[in-house]
Amino acid sequence: MSRGIDKLSIQDIKPLRDVVFDHLRDAILDGVLKPGERLMEVQLAEKLGVSRTPVREAIRKLEIDGFVEMIPRRGAQVSELSIKDVENVLEVREVLEGLAAFLAATKIKKEELSEFEKAYKGLEMSVEDKNVEEIVKWDSRFHDILLNASGNPRLIKVNSVLIEQVHRFRKSYVEDTTTADYILASHKKILEAIQEKKPEKARKASEEHIREIKFFILEKYKRNSR
Repeated sequence: MSRGIDKLSIQDIKPLRDVVFDHLRDAILDGVLKPGERLMEVQLAEKLGVSRTPVREAIRKLEIDGFVEMIPRRGAQVSELSIKDVENVLEVREVLEGLAAFLAATKIKKEELSEFEKAYKGLEMSVEDKNVEEIVKWDSRFHDILLNASGNPRLIKVNSVLIEQVHRFRKSYVEDTTTADYILASHKKILEAIQEKKPEKARKASEEHIREIKFFILEKYKRNSR
């Protein structure tokens, strides 16, 4: 069990199981809990300073969302995404983000557009500074605003889970300097299409962006496998 799991400071109005879920999910996304690592209820409960019940409930939810898998005679462990899993997730994201962009181009509110433009500006500055952490932050913000502007709660929920499932691969994509210019150009195409309120143009730009991410990740995996 990783030593990076700290005792919770319970100051949230959310149900305890949700607080535990958020904490464990973030630990998985940040690499504190690594692929293949076992999640043992007793140890986690002790580390977090809670009873076993919210830990058990959180693990079940993590399993539903694809972050955890149950292994016979071994129990719960952090899911190990294969490159095929990543490819499948990105194929679905391509369709969903295309739809989100299409809807956003027709529904986006003035204040959302302002935040969208601000996110692009933040991304532009972080690319110029070659600040990987800031690129990841503003890239995430850009896509969050795009999803929310779609006005479709179910689309937002499903795509958000998919984004989190491949979060560990996002950093490897943005930290590669060969992709910096493309990252900026592809986001600019999406932004301009939404500014112009051209749904089909926005859909195509968004789908193209996700296809390029998929191509980069698959090619990098192939190179590293040789």
